[in-house]
Amino acid sequence: MAEAWKDAASAAMDRYACGDDAAFSCLYDLLAPRLSSFLLRRTGDAARAEDLVQQTFFQMHCARRHFTAGAGVTPWAFAIARRLLIDGIRRGGRDPGLSHDGGGDVESISSEPGPEAIAARNRIVHRMNDALAHVSEADRAAFELVKCDGLSMAEAGEVLGISPNAVKLRAFRAYRSLRAALGDEVREELEGAW
Repeated sequence: MAEAWKDAASAAMDRYACGDDAAFSCLYDLLAPRLSSFLLRRTGDAARAEDLVQQTFFQMHCARRHFTAGAGVTPWAFAIARRLLIDGIRRGGRDPGLSHDGGGDVESISSEPGPEAIAARNRIVHRMNDALAHVSEADRAAFELVKCDGLSMAEAGEVLGISPNAVKLRAFRAYRSLRAALGDEVREELEGAW
């Protein structure tokens, strides 16, 4: 059940917001890897991504009393992380772009452990990252939140401040660009998303 982690994270946040400090560990374990992956793709710098994850959790801690019980914590956490990233770009005047070193994998394409499969997967991931670099920031962000981070259209919409239909349109435009750029080599992998 792919969505179970979201429910568990939201339940942990509910407990944490009500003063159960022990729930923070569960919340962190569920959200930190996903936030780290999201931020690493955006910054291309593992240390900076980790700093932003820590800042995100610090802001969540400071605002925990204002968290609405029963609300989904995932879009809230991703929105905080995204705002911190944007604020950092504004202060530093640089666009982190995407990591092109293979560290910011779009998604695992092959689960075969052989060296040929690993090399083929790395080539495809590199091509996908290159193709995503040519997609508009708005379309790329929607695609990554849905396809890479596993957020629903509604959750991604909350993070981006747009409607779920706008997320779907933006993500589909990115998908269409990827499919056109990559051809039949990864078409089957992308088709599973739509």
